[in-house]
Amino acid sequence: MLGMGLGTVSSASAVTAAAALAASPAASDEISPATGNNGALRIYTSSQGATQQMRASTAAAPVAGHVLTEKENSIFVNPQRQFQELLGIGGAITDSSAETFAKLPKRAQRALLTAYYDPQNGIGYTLARTTIHSSDFSSGSYTYIKEGDAALKSFSVKHDAKYRIPMLRQAIAAAGGTLTTFASPWSAPAFMKDSKTMLKGGKLLPEYAQAWASYYTRFIAAYEKAGIPIWGISLQNEPMAVQTWESMLFSAEEERDFLKNHLGPTMASAGYGDRKIIVWDHNRDMMVHRAHVIFDDPEAAKYAWGMGFHWYETWAGFEPMVENVAAVAQAYPDKHLLLTEAAVEKFDAAKLQYWPNGERYGTAIINDLNHGAVGWTDWNILLDQHGGPNHVGNYCFAPVHADTRTGEVTYTPSYWYIGHFSKFIRPGARRVSAASSRSNLMTTAFANRDGSLATVVMNASDVAIRYNLYVGEASSELEIPAHAIQTLVLMQ
Repeated sequence: MLGMGLGTVSSASAVTAAAALAASPAASDEISPATGNNGALRIYTSSQGATQQMRASTAAAPVAGHVLTEKENSIFVNPQRQFQELLGIGGAITDSSAETFAKLPKRAQRALLTAYYDPQNGIGYTLARTTIHSSDFSSGSYTYIKEGDAALKSFSVKHDAKYRIPMLRQAIAAAGGTLTTFASPWSAPAFMKDSKTMLKGGKLLPEYAQAWASYYTRFIAAYEKAGIPIWGISLQNEPMAVQTWESMLFSAEEERDFLKNHLGPTMASAGYGDRKIIVWDHNRDMMVHRAHVIFDDPEAAKYAWGMGFHWYETWAGFEPMVENVAAVAQAYPDKHLLLTEAAVEKFDAAKLQYWPNGERYGTAIINDLNHGAVGWTDWNILLDQHGGPNHVGNYCFAPVHADTRTGEVTYTPSYWYIGHFSKFIRPGARRVSAASSRSNLMTTAFANRDGSLATVVMNASDVAIRYNLYVGEASSELEIPAHAIQTLVLMQ
């Protein structure tokens, strides 16, 4: 069974909240990045087929004296060479996540919040995304105003008070009172668009540009009044995609002009000039072009904190374009890059424990961080037994699924893979130089503010691999199982 104290959590496919709570370990079994004496190496491992995930073990601290050989598998970490600072790692609280959450027993709700947001007994999420009115992951389309109200006199987030706002409040509390939260719109209200529908693309009519810009500020004000601080917003979710659900198109030039002529100045005049504005919020494939158009314009660039990106460019049949993340990071070092959405699509209940889904997450997180991303935001943190609710049938996987009929909760491999980063690499950590000598091992490493060095090693091959971890000139000989991910924590 699954316990929320991750040191003794089983990989069984589903458990009730009561069973999860009963399995919680004593405080001595809790996983903590600070566990162990200074200089000791603490190892956390999750692997395919194991009866426990994120299981803890120890190894001798790296010591000098080993002679590097050409035949060995090696991970090289140099804490002296530092790069970007981590904003955080987390996932989205959508209408669907919140509705599913609300249908669970209270004990199951508490267990889920602990599993996600508690840094000791959970995986310590510190980042959250939410939506500005409806997305496909809502039970239906809606906005915060009456149709035709360009003056926004009827603006109200009352709809969200039933499910989403209460869950966000509880998530903030479970995270210790602070959760970096940003919000994204999928579409303007239908009357503001040339297509007169929130679905299937369409563009913002010029005469409603100012009203739409003001809509963002009204959202921020309403959510903050409800007790949910908004760190930032993205200008538009997936502005190049015509979807069957809520969607709206902006060319690069249109997004640039809306940012510099409307959204940026409106945010500033409303007193929200310190809130971050994220552009693009779409796939890696075209992010370089979007960056050139927006960031090369000084009047637009001054309002943009950075660029959000998704991982779905593989829809075209090609490989992930992680090189584009590095290209933007190198061309615009003053801008920040944030993975704002990722999900495994085409839900299939028979594949809840499909291990390659977790490996897809591990691969993407390592690559995105190594190419310059400052954070990583999964899509829905929770969905029901159907991969929804979703009002257009776009059912997907989440790291956690709940059967709202029985209260059973399923923790998938994706949960564990994300947790190997979010729990041990904390906000403010600096990425350090880390590299593998062989392509069968992937790695990234971060130096935390508390003095701990967290190195993630991933093995997607069919065999266990012995390797040497080098931290500077010191080394430790270790082993990682087949189809596994490890986090190595060294207190320096």
